[in-house]
Amino acid sequence: MRFKYSWVTLLLLAGCQTTQPTTEKSDAQTTSGNDSTVTVAPASSVTTPVEPEVVAAPVVTPQSQQDVWKRIAMQLEMPIPNHKKVDYYRTWYLKHPNHLKTVSKRAEPFLFLITEEIEKRGLPLELALLPVVESSFDAFAYSHGSAAGLWQFVPSTGKMYGLEQDFWYDGRRDVPAATGAALDFLTDLNQRFDGNWSHAIAAYNSGGGRVSSAIRKNKKLGKPIDFFSLDLPKETSSYVPKLLALADVVANQEKYGIEIPPIANKPVVELVQPKEQLDLAIAANYAGISVRELQSLNPAYNQWATSPDGNTQLLLPLDSVKKFNTELTANRGKGMKVVRYKVKSGDTVSVLARKYSTTSQVIRSANNMSNNNIRVGQHLLIPVSTKDDKAYSLSASNRLAKTQATARGKFKVTHTVTKGDSLWSIAKANKVSHTSLAKWNGMGPRDTLRVGQKLVIWKNSSDGAIIRTVFYNVRSGDTVSGIASKFKVKSQDIVKWNNLQKKKYLQPGQKLKLYVDVTKVSV
Repeated sequence: MRFKYSWVTLLLLAGCQTTQPTTEKSDAQTTSGNDSTVTVAPASSVTTPVEPEVVAAPVVTPQSQQDVWKRIAMQLEMPIPNHKKVDYYRTWYLKHPNHLKTVSKRAEPFLFLITEEIEKRGLPLELALLPVVESSFDAFAYSHGSAAGLWQFVPSTGKMYGLEQDFWYDGRRDVPAATGAALDFLTDLNQRFDGNWSHAIAAYNSGGGRVSSAIRKNKKLGKPIDFFSLDLPKETSSYVPKLLALADVVANQEKYGIEIPPIANKPVVELVQPKEQLDLAIAANYAGISVRELQSLNPAYNQWATSPDGNTQLLLPLDSVKKFNTELTANRGKGMKVVRYKVKSGDTVSVLARKYSTTSQVIRSANNMSNNNIRVGQHLLIPVSTKDDKAYSLSASNRLAKTQATARGKFKVTHTVTKGDSLWSIAKANKVSHTSLAKWNGMGPRDTLRVGQKLVIWKNSSDGAIIRTVFYNVRSGDTVSGIASKFKVKSQDIVKWNNLQKKKYLQPGQKLKLYVDVTKVSV
């Protein structure tokens, strides 16, 4: 029986072993006692419980977010103080959600590259929100102080940080270049103020000297020198709170019940270097996009082409770069149209430059001229645009025309600048504000004028006139020009007053609003 029991036990144990991981050789040992036989399995064959495999959760990083706004939100670090100005601007943002929707749409091509550049430099991500405060992310923005672009550089500071400004190109509106310059400037200011970002950001708005002076004043009086304790201009004292309030809203969208339209956290544009001057219409054709889209991505170019020398870089949609490079290679040197012009009596190089929207320097360069001397009958090669001026809708001249056409009063007067004129003298003579005059003409109050420049002046009444609002019911056979003649007003004013631009014909019974000088006509 002992033998039989031992054998069965061995068989059972062997059977159990077949369910475990097998080894090359069994090392089982048998020990016998007086009353029983026990089989002992070696340590290597003892069954070990299998732990379930643990799959590590993916690491959530700012860079792994789908939305750039959330990427920024995860890295905001500046403390949000309990202050009435911060509360005021937070409330404003929350009550105007459409503003942030507009901002997000404008920021779509640029926010990713700005965020990446800030991260690369190890700077606070609050700086990515500065273009919202500065320009509402309008790359074409131009302020009353002559500041331009997303980062609102004034001309002198822009030049100090390497942003060229000439007839063809304004680096203050070049998004990649201006972003680099702005971050350089902010880094310098931060070092100046010993790492205090509130002081540095305030200085970005009003200048380092003004902030330093306010700090010295408080130290002398034994007062605190934190931002909210400083005596700063009204605009600057609101500037930092506005940024902090925006940062709080961006970081806490769910808490405040607001949703900023997401922006894909991936590259959407790429900078290319054609290394030759290109007509923007030709460049747009190479890329397979519209001229307007090309201009909206490259607002630095004032005219119909990139610069003849120096600045030719273009920001393009990522999916158009390959086509652009292929077309550029196949058409190298054909990116500009040149006309052969025969000089007539009265022509000068500067007159021809204005006529063809170029510069005297470009004409001289195209014709290997050392000076501006030309003669009647001489042939000149002049680079010209391939399309009508209206095709370049975002060029400086077209943007100015749109600004000047925006109605600011009932009567529009055009003034041609003569020698000795200034914004102040023209404004005084016409009994209007010189700041308004500057705004109507897309200028800053301190901008200089050039002889021959045309300015628009808006008035609510003409000198000596008695203006009355007249509502006229259109009759059968009436035309805009006929009504204008009857009431001694301009046809274009009737169109403007009644928003008739898109309407081809007047309809009997239609009511028109007219501003009529009753001293000139009986009504």
